Amino acid sequence: MDKTKLLTAAGIAAFALTTPAAASAKAFVNQFRQVTTLSTTVPTSGPSSGDQNPYGVAVVPRTTGKLVRGDVLVSNFNNSRNQQGTGSSIVQVSPSGRAQVFAVVPQPTATPAVGLTTALVTLVNGDVIVGSLPAPGGISSAAAAGALTILNSNGHVVRVLTGADINGPWDMTATYEGKNIVLFVTNVLNGTVAAGGKVVDRGTVIRIALKFHNGSVSVLSNQVIATGFGEHTDPNALIVGPTGVSLGQGDILYVADSNGNRIAAIPDALSRATVLDGGGKTVTSGGALSDPLGLAIAPNGDVISANGGNGNIVETTPGGGRAAVKTLVPNGAGDLFGIAIAPGGAGVYFVNDIGTGAGANSLDVLH
Repeated sequence: MDKTKLLTAAGIAAFALTTPAAASAKAFVNQFRQVTTLSTTVPTSGPSSGDQNPYGVAVVPRTTGKLVRGDVLVSNFNNSRNQQGTGSSIVQVSPSGRAQVFAVVPQPTATPAVGLTTALVTLVNGDVIVGSLPAPGGISSAAAAGALTILNSNGHVVRVLTGADINGPWDMTATYEGKNIVLFVTNVLNGTVAAGGKVVDRGTVIRIALKFHNGSVSVLSNQVIATGFGEHTDPNALIVGPTGVSLGQGDILYVADSNGNRIAAIPDALSRATVLDGGGKTVTSGGALSDPLGLAIAPNGDVISANGGNGNIVETTPGGGRAAVKTLVPNGAGDLFGIAIAPGGAGVYFVNDIGTGAGANSLDVLH
């Protein structure tokens, strides 16, 4: 079984938590000099018209249905009134900047909102999985557990996954394990709302194994593999908690700990049978990090994290050394969230959540 064949990144290098911090021989992001805005991510028509605040970013690996290989999917967290936790659209953007709505996730009967998060993956079978943390009216005290919605390549819902462990799915990555799909999902609502803005160390990472067969989806297992990440409600971000998540070689899962301003690691992520407490093992903290959110693995094995606090991305070696810092949005506090490596390592896709003028609510690329 190929346990490190990633769906969302390529070319992972080996990692050991005991490796001394050291800079890469060549930082991945330093080869790029230009940022280009590809398209707005705000739908201009249909039931999701006006959705904004793009969060999740995922590159399409294979052409099937409405999906085109190399296109980028982006999930929107806010509705047209800019209420957080109410966006329902996934926008598809081509590398040339052509944009269209791929899907609008139906509103559930139990709540009047969806609220699509950074938890967005595209699978080689053509299915798309997106997380939702609904907050009716954009109010953090109304935030609900949400779900993971599985859509086919034409944007139609195949199945909705809910359960006690799926509690505010905030980000997600996926990998193969044999013929099955394994999801790693960060969750940010375990006691968060009840704490009324105080930090609670109950954020989790869960592992879900799925089997796809003849258009149906079966859940093989669902297990919490790590807990203890800080999380809290926030008037600006709605929720702060463990966000970006990416799997590296050696069965190491990296997590962007927004509240702790650090990058954490979970060893034995695919095989772990016990829960790792304490928010995982710290790879690096502080320094150039400023509210790490989106996370991706570079072709050289380094960890690329998007700073929500200043508009920079930071490249960190698997051993915890700082390899590079690159500004994506000058004075970009609040602008960055999800990121993804372009096919062939040709750049870094990222969303500009807020911005101004033509750059507001857009998909951009560092190349």
